[in-house]
Amino acid sequence: MRQLIGSGTRWEPIVGYSRAVRAGDMVFVSGTTATGPDGRIVGVGDAGAQTRQALENIRAALAKAGARLEDVVRTRIYVTDISRWDAIGRTHGEFFADIRPATSMVEVRALIDPDMLVEIEADAIISTG
Repeated sequence: MRQLIGSGTRWEPIVGYSRAVRAGDMVFVSGTTATGPDGRIVGVGDAGAQTRQALENIRAALAKAGARLEDVVRTRIYVTDISRWDAIGRTHGEFFADIRPATSMVEVRALIDPDMLVEIEADAIISTG
């Protein structure tokens, strides 16, 4: 079984990707940013707010795939300014304090939109119990 989950962002058809892909009991969520329902960036200039919105977007993609945050086993966090790691990390911790997935935080030169400060990927394995 392969299920494609879209988010409706303008980049998906241009680049040719899905917000998430479910294959069996595994869900892979693409790099997710702080794009709000209106297509605009939420929390411009605020890395913590952008992290929160990105993780809410991941939660929504997981739900569409039949998964939950509790199923996440790995996240990858890409940031444009590693000096903001504390706000980003603490917000990630609010979502994953008890789940504690494997994670990485890496500074990158830029993201697709200059207002984006954070992009997060997630991998999940849907638990049956």
